[in-house]
Amino acid sequence: MLIKLYHGSSVIIEKPLFGYGKPYNDYGRGFYCTGSLEMAKEWAVSAEQDGYANCYEIECSNLHILELGAPKYNILHWLTVLLQNREFDIPSSLALDAKEYLLANFTINYESYDIIIGYRADDSYFSFAQDFLNGTISYRQLNNAMHLGKLGLQFVLKSRSAFEQIKFIGSVIAKSSEWYARKIFRDKSARHEYFNAEKNRRQRGDLYITQIIDEEIKPDDPRLR
Repeated sequence: MLIKLYHGSSVIIEKPLFGYGKPYNDYGRGFYCTGSLEMAKEWAVSAEQDGYANCYEIECSNLHILELGAPKYNILHWLTVLLQNREFDIPSSLALDAKEYLLANFTINYESYDIIIGYRADDSYFSFAQDFLNGTISYRQLNNAMHLGKLGLQFVLKSRSAFEQIKFIGSVIAKSSEWYARKIFRDKSARHEYFNAEKNRRQRGDLYITQIIDEEIKPDDPRLR
C-alpha cells in the first residue's frame, strides 16, 4: 500500500532522519506528516516566514501501523498517548486522579509501532483535552470537539523501518501571506464552534471523568463507543 504524505516545514527536507524531532510532540519523537497538502502548507508557515510543503511517498505494506481511530480504540486511548508526551496543566486533584487512572487503564504500547495515525492536538484541541481532564466537558463533548475545525489526521513515522520506506518526491512553497491567515482562522473557528456548540451544553446521560474514575470504567465499556 503506497501512501502520499506531506510535511510542512520552513525548509525543504529531502531525507527525513530517524531519531530527530522534539520528544514532547503529541506522539513523542518522530516525523509528523499529513495526508492533506493544504494542511501541510498551514503547518509550514509562521506569521512572517514562508515555508514548504514537502511531498513524500511511503510503502506501508510491511509496516506495523497504529490507527487510533480504529474501532477497538476510543478517544481516551488517544488522550493517554498525549499524557505521556505533552505537558498538561494539572491544577487540581481531579486532573491528577484522571491522569493516573487513564495511564493505568488506557495505555497503549505505541512505541512498538512503525507509524501512528491519529488526531493532531493543536492549541485549541489540546485545551479541549485539558477541559475533559478537569471535569469541565463530558466524554461526548470531547469526542465532538476533536472534529471541529476539520483538523484531520496526522501520520507519524516512529521506527527506523518506516524512515527507510519514505521517499521524497518534491516540495511546494507555502506563502505566509496566504497560509498563516488560514491556519489562524481554522484555530479560531474550532474555538468558536466549541464555545457555541459544546462547552456549556450538557446532555442527559453525559459521561464525565469523575464517573469514569468512580465506576472504574474500562476500555471495553459500551458507553465509550
